[in-house]
Amino acid sequence: MTDISWLLLTYKVPAEPASKRIALWRKLKGLGAVYLQNGVCLLPKTDSHVRRLKMLENDIAEMKGDCVILETLALDKAQEDKVVARFKADRDDAYEEFIDKCDDFEREIAKEIAADHYTYAELEENDVDLKKLQGWLEKIKALDFYGAAQAGEAGRRLKGCEALLDDYAKRVFEAHEENL
Repeated sequence: MTDISWLLLTYKVPAEPASKRIALWRKLKGLGAVYLQNGVCLLPKTDSHVRRLKMLENDIAEMKGDCVILETLALDKAQEDKVVARFKADRDDAYEEFIDKCDDFEREIAKEIAADHYTYAELEENDVDLKKLQGWLEKIKALDFYGAAQAGEAGRRLKGCEALLDDYAKRVFEAHEENL
């Protein structure tokens, strides 16, 4: 067994106001936490995660809730593999959603090319969309603690979107008789 150490957070917060409970859930998911069940989640043990969970402990207390933070290990390799698989599955879901957005981006560029629509405004809009994709992939990668299967495909798709936008930009500049 590799003795991967996790932080286990168990918490209970009042049902109302729901907005606070949802905000807590979002913060934990934003850290990359995997929920084992309601109010019970895991994160890989890092100094950053320890600090952030301690800060969330204060948030939970302000909500008049209660929590316990523990450091834990899997009982055996099979249990460890189950937990790692949960982390990977969550990231693969995020990568799949990202890949879907790459599909949308590619369709948008193809639509503009098919319509011979080569404007600076459209180029700028697509450049903004590409920057969003780039930032989103970085966020997913930052939470990919164990190397999810779709990481490579997501990276390849982003590179494809970047190349597609470069080609579209050249067409825009050529349409306006400008050099790169």
